[in-house]
Amino acid sequence: MKPVSTSFSTLKRNQATNSADPLVYGKTPPIGSGGSAIGTILIESGRLSAENAERISRLQSDQGKRFGDLAIELGLLTDDDIRFALSRQFDDLYLPADDTSLNHQVVAAYKPFSPVVEKLRALRSQLMLRWFNAETHHNALAIMSSSVGEGRSFIAANLAVVFSQLGERTLLIDADLRTPSQHELFKLGNTIGLSGMLAGRIGTEAIARIPTLPELYVLPAGAVPPNPQELFGRAGFAELLKSLIRDFDIVILDTPAANEYAEAQMIAAGSGSALILARKNQSSVSEMIKLTRSLQQTRTALVGSVLNDF
Repeated sequence: MKPVSTSFSTLKRNQATNSADPLVYGKTPPIGSGGSAIGTILIESGRLSAENAERISRLQSDQGKRFGDLAIELGLLTDDDIRFALSRQFDDLYLPADDTSLNHQVVAAYKPFSPVVEKLRALRSQLMLRWFNAETHHNALAIMSSSVGEGRSFIAANLAVVFSQLGERTLLIDADLRTPSQHELFKLGNTIGLSGMLAGRIGTEAIARIPTLPELYVLPAGAVPPNPQELFGRAGFAELLKSLIRDFDIVILDTPAANEYAEAQMIAAGSGSALILARKNQSSVSEMIKLTRSLQQTRTALVGSVLNDF
């Protein structure tokens, strides 16, 4: 990430698309714990039988080798199995490749050691240093770009995941009421969501907890309304956002294309800050300049810009 110059209570369930509905907004115990033995984690996840775990433990006592090294030597586990167990042991949760609870475009949940996710972690670190601050309530960020197809939803979803993996109670809001996509990435229903909350038809039961990533919550866009600009222009949006910012450590907002839909600037102004994306060999410099100037006019803090080559 590089800085941009100045010129420039008890709740209901959210409808899900599969039989395993995610839990909604509210605390539940995390999966696993830091004190769990690797063997126990692997047995509980179905990657290792109890008999083979006992066999490895006996050999471990005789040979003085690490559990994982012996298991790999015996052909009972793979490197990926050991990384999976270690991630559970240290609460750095990620999902196995055969898990279908999320769309695999949520790469931070499936491929934590990939170059893409390393870049996302670097971005997370820069944001923690430059902007997010609990004491000053700098904990909301709108992900913006000037045009469609520049990767806002991908970056917003995966950035929310890596923040949740830090142990931060993270809320991802799909504020793109034109072409919402976060419900597809996290396999949620989209009949209720932000649009219903802004219209006063539903409350915080629209916020879904992602059970496989215990610190992550998602507020889908909900039914596509005929008047997105009017909904965001009402006082209720600012009040709702202030309430959610108080309730969560990190709030990430996915937005519509800023130079096509005026509500993008309203969303950014409500969050107080924005991160601008540009896609390599696609984004227009003049359109980005137009966007940054519009943010300056609304006194939205421009935290930085990211060249998206994912």
